[in-house]
Parts: sequence; structure tokens; C-alpha cells
Amino acid sequence: MKLLRTPDRYFENLPDFPYAPHYAEVDGVRIHYVDEGPHDAPPVLLMHGEPDWCYLYRHMIPPLVAAGRRVLAPDLVGFGRSDKPARSADHSYAQQVAWMAGWLHAVDVQNATLFCQDWGSLIGLRLAAEHSQRFAAVVLSNGGLPTGDEHMPSIFKAWQAFARWSPVFPIDRIMQSGCKRKLSKAERRAYLAPFPSRRYRIATRVYPSFVPTTPDNPASDANRAAWATFEQWNKPFVTCFSTGDPVTRGGQRPWIERVPGAKGRDHSRVRGGHFVQEDAPDELVARLLAATA
Repeated sequence: MKLLRTPDRYFENLPDFPYAPHYAEVDGVRIHYVDEGPHDAPPVLLMHGEPDWCYLYRHMIPPLVAAGRRVLAPDLVGFGRSDKPARSADHSYAQQVAWMAGWLHAVDVQNATLFCQDWGSLIGLRLAAEHSQRFAAVVLSNGGLPTGDEHMPSIFKAWQAFARWSPVFPIDRIMQSGCKRKLSKAERRAYLAPFPSRRYRIATRVYPSFVPTTPDNPASDANRAAWATFEQWNKPFVTCFSTGDPVTRGGQRPWIERVPGAKGRDHSRVRGGHFVQEDAPDELVARLLAATA
């Protein structure tokens, strides 16, 4: 498998992102992660989605560390500073879960609170279900674990078509369209940093097509099995969806109804768009800390 690695110079002088890189190797693939705070502190695992990278969490990391947490924020394979398989055929939902499960064991994450959104939830929730002994709680925002048995909104199908067929894929503009606040030019450049040319953007283009939208999707059975685990999940499970995301609107309801650990918890929404980490980082941190207080 041919791997691409974005040169380090593209990550220099990113605004509000002073974090030293850390790496773990899984089956020959180098996975990057931020690791801040004391190593013996309760860990928080922040899982990003697509087409972004762990830069998305730059405003949540400092207050979590200040609250006495160890913060782990990996880049999915194909994103950020992690290696990027050069062929579309080298990417799949199952393979990404396997890579991140390997990372979870390599870093030896234990007793973690998972915060996940977008593709970070499709992958992070699978990790939590399949390695539940390593997780103490889950906080889910603007994401889910589709099996293909649900109705998918037409806006998401349009996104799938755009990602697959559009001759241009302006990651900075995509990120801005998912935020309520205006990103600075420097922030938009930071979202572009891992993807200096089209050949580095394979993962950002193919992952929308992997979301299960039919019951016979290759990931459907594994996601159903994960749902079965969550239907027996008694540890804290909190949803924190935003008010302004047309793609995931209402997606919190099945979790509140079906997960025992979600009963009696605060599932109120926060103001923001799809990338709510940009719009309401302090509110998300407060909800995350309250989930395991």
C-alpha cells in the first residue's frame, strides 16, 4: 500500500494549535495524535470527522486540560498528520475502524470519555462498542451510527454526490459552510494544511460514500451489533447536538430512547452548525465534564 505523508512544513504556525505531534504505528501506517495533560489523569478521546482533522478541537483542549483531564485527539488515517493511503481502494469503513482500534491499543487508552462527531462518531462509537472495557462514558454530537435501515435526508445524499463527482473539493469552504461563526483566513488555511494537493484528499472524497444508506451496506451488520451493545450500555451516554445542523437534526432521539445510560441526562442542544466544535467549544466542554462528574 502506497502511503502519502504531508510534509511538516505545512503545519507550521497554525493559529491556536501549539501542540507537539505524537505518533503511533499500526500495521505500517503512522497515526498522529495530540496528547495533552498528565498521563495519569482521566482521559478524554476527541474524534474528528470529515473533511477536517484534530485541529477542529483546538479550542476544547485547553479547558479540558485545565479541568484535570488528559486529552487525546487523533487524526484519522487519511487526514491531518496521519498517513494517507494513496488509492481509494485502500480505504474502507472497516479498515478505518481497524486502524483506530490498533491505535487505541497502541496508546493503551483506558477508562476514557469519548467525544465524537460526524465520521468521528461512526468510528468512535464502533470503538466504544467493540472495546467497551476501555470507555467510561460517551458524549455524542452531530453524528450517529447508521445501519442503512433509517431514512437518510436528501441533503446528505446530495453531499455524497458532491463529494464523489464535483471537479473541485474546497475543504476550507466546506468547513465554513458547516460553521455559524466566520472562520479567519488563517483558520481556513489550517483546515487545508494536511491536503496540499488533490492526491492528499482521497479520504476526504471517498468517506461520504461509505456511510451506510441501505440495509445491505458492508458495514450494516457491524453497526447493528454495536447498537445491540449500546442497548445494554449503562455507563453515562450524553447527546449534545447543535441547533443548526440540517444533516443530523433529530439524530439524538434514538440514543435517548434506546441507551439505558442516556436516561435522565441533559440532552439539550447547543447553538451552532454541523461543526459545533467551532461554534460552542465551551458549552461542549461543560457538557463533557458534567457527563462524568
